[in-house]
Amino acid sequence: MSNPPANLPTVQRRGLMLVLSSPSGAGKSTIARALLERDPDIAMSVSATTRPPRPGEVDGKDYHFVSVEKFQQMVAAGQFLEHAKVFDNYYGTPKQPVEDALASGRDVLFDIDWQGTQQLGDNARDDLVTVFILPPSVEELERRLRGRAQDSDEVVQKRMAKAGDEMSHWFEYQYVLLNTEVDRSIARVQAILDAERLRRRRQVGMADFVNGLRGQ
Repeated sequence: MSNPPANLPTVQRRGLMLVLSSPSGAGKSTIARALLERDPDIAMSVSATTRPPRPGEVDGKDYHFVSVEKFQQMVAAGQFLEHAKVFDNYYGTPKQPVEDALASGRDVLFDIDWQGTQQLGDNARDDLVTVFILPPSVEELERRLRGRAQDSDEVVQKRMAKAGDEMSHWFEYQYVLLNTEVDRSIARVQAILDAERLRRRRQVGMADFVNGLRGQ
């Protein structure tokens, strides 16, 4: 078998925003971590939040931890692509880092809820790819939440109570995935990402490339 030619051509591409949403415990964070480990062309969006850091979280890497006052100042200045209040804390996506990444051909991964997804749709619909992840059952969802051992029983009950409302928004998403087996779910999300990268409108350098092939 012959070796592929060196210096293969590349076509300039605009990045995309891949949104993963689900009720807490359905598996979106596990899938997100796997994508980030396997795919060098996508990076996690780092949100700002007013909630306190959890053990092991690093400011600027996991979240930008800010005060409520600072968060409200950023909202007033129009510095967020989306923002929402979730479980008594505020979360928001800073705009400029995302816009810089997309322009350079980098994809950005979002782990946000349906409220944030709606706002992203209002602000950047052409760049958006949305996936909603469902648990196989309510019982399995609660088992996963308790298995994380990160939250108190009160918080688990609050998350379970909110899960039904969150799942009612599944039909607003472009893709819906039932997460029964995590490796299969990761592969399916990667397939979605690969296909969306090939959309004609995102391959902004394709016209020049084809014209070059045609000698124009």
